[in-house]
Amino acid sequence: MDTDGSRGGPDLLEIEEATPFTGKKAKKPSIVKVIRWSSVVNAIVVALIMTMPPVLLIFSGRLDDPAVWIKSAVAGLGARRESRKDVLLGGLLLPGFDEQSCASRYQSVYYRKNMTRSPTPYLISRLREQEALQRRCGPGTEPYTRASERLKSGEKNVNTVDGCSYLVLLAYRGLGNRILATASAFLYAMLTNRVLLVDRAKTLGNIFCEPFPGTTWLLPLDFPLEGYSDLGEEAAESYANVTLRNNTGPASEHRFVYITLDHGASAANRLAYCDDHRQFLHRVQWVVLRTDCYIAPSLFLNPAYQEELHRMFPRKDAVFYVISRYLLHPTNDVWGMVTRFYDSYLKNADETLGIQIRVLDEDTPPQNILDQILACTSQEHLLPGVVAGAGGAPPLPTAGARTKAVLVTGLSGWHHDRIREMYWQSATADGEVVSVHQPSHEEYQEFFLAMHDMKALAEMYLLSMTDRIVTSGWSTFGYVGSGLGGLTPYLMMRPVHRKVPDTRCKRTMSMEPCAQGPAYFECTRKEYNMVLHTNNMVPHVQACEDMAWG
Repeated sequence: MDTDGSRGGPDLLEIEEATPFTGKKAKKPSIVKVIRWSSVVNAIVVALIMTMPPVLLIFSGRLDDPAVWIKSAVAGLGARRESRKDVLLGGLLLPGFDEQSCASRYQSVYYRKNMTRSPTPYLISRLREQEALQRRCGPGTEPYTRASERLKSGEKNVNTVDGCSYLVLLAYRGLGNRILATASAFLYAMLTNRVLLVDRAKTLGNIFCEPFPGTTWLLPLDFPLEGYSDLGEEAAESYANVTLRNNTGPASEHRFVYITLDHGASAANRLAYCDDHRQFLHRVQWVVLRTDCYIAPSLFLNPAYQEELHRMFPRKDAVFYVISRYLLHPTNDVWGMVTRFYDSYLKNADETLGIQIRVLDEDTPPQNILDQILACTSQEHLLPGVVAGAGGAPPLPTAGARTKAVLVTGLSGWHHDRIREMYWQSATADGEVVSVHQPSHEEYQEFFLAMHDMKALAEMYLLSMTDRIVTSGWSTFGYVGSGLGGLTPYLMMRPVHRKVPDTRCKRTMSMEPCAQGPAYFECTRKEYNMVLHTNNMVPHVQACEDMAWG
């Protein structure tokens, strides 16, 4: 399944590819509680566990009831001795969250490779500061109540803002777009010392756990700004209109400022990328941001943020990967879908391959897309060839034969069926055993439907757990699937006029998602009508392989 509607490059000298798994994958252990016990307590716990019978895993069958997460204590204890994982990801995550309410936060480490990019101590310290800001100023606090009252009444006295400013995110289009928008909006909130509040009307609250301890990131239902979700570029409060009128004086002139940075935003609105926040926006308590794409690469073009970004992310291809591992934890219902499918179909394979299919031009014949997939996987030696059957006896099974599990995601099941039939009807040339699996095929993309988004998110996470991945050009679903796993994808070029390009696919330079609506001007001059190549301004911000203007 795929949902869409929507990569700045890394420093080329800093790219390091994760080493793929070889050999059988170990059984995933249960989550390790982040608690230090004395040896006496350990002995008591071991004695208690060894006397307990294994417990069955039970599901309620209803999505509105929490799943019952029950683990075999004996097996879990043995697994912990075999492989102790850093569930806090080098300090990226905080201990102390309730595991039962959000199992994925501490369990996902057992389903993924070790982190290919470690968080820097400076980034960790900034995350702790952001968490403290979210708690001090978030919904339910006195500063938030006063800020809401000022917004409702129109009061604009900058001397009474309690040191609390807010970024309200309106993310829209497909789930891939909304995830990319959310991750990059969080980065923008950190850079500008704002509390991030996401619009709960877009199902994010149903599929992601709360990321911050002791507070919520969901915009309250009684948010007092009427019509905020219907604001457009023409709004008097839009950043373009405010700046073009040179109306950037005292904050008393602005209750809030609306910024639109979607893929089709006007050049004048994209001037917001160049605001150094000390001249104007820092005096505005409320900023409403509307976007459908990944805006992080454009933030690197702003000289005011470059030093801070470098301290947080010295490896420029790690931004989405690290932020997503911190911020985005699927709810138990979604995580159950992920783990059940992985344990059933992917866990025991020697190698896994993800193939993410998104057909944006519905007139493109399905066979053309299939030919592109097979040409790409053959060219890059991702899938074995087959031998045509001639009525001969099949070979005897080989004890040491390698196994490969292929995960296919897409709205249609047609391509999955053809690939599966190919490996069912013919033997592989190298004796490798190939199995092909697809979790769902919804046929049509839906927007803001909870179950549709839950399936989509589960499939993105499953893609992120594969060893290697093939994705479709222009697809935000694919950007998220590879980015979550820290995987540098093999990118299939988008067909043009129903014709597949001669270059079937290519390995991307980075695991970073593509920014599909970036700025193309130099911030120091703000000549927004002059188009410049970003790599001439910042070498680690390069054009996307699949989108010349991204």
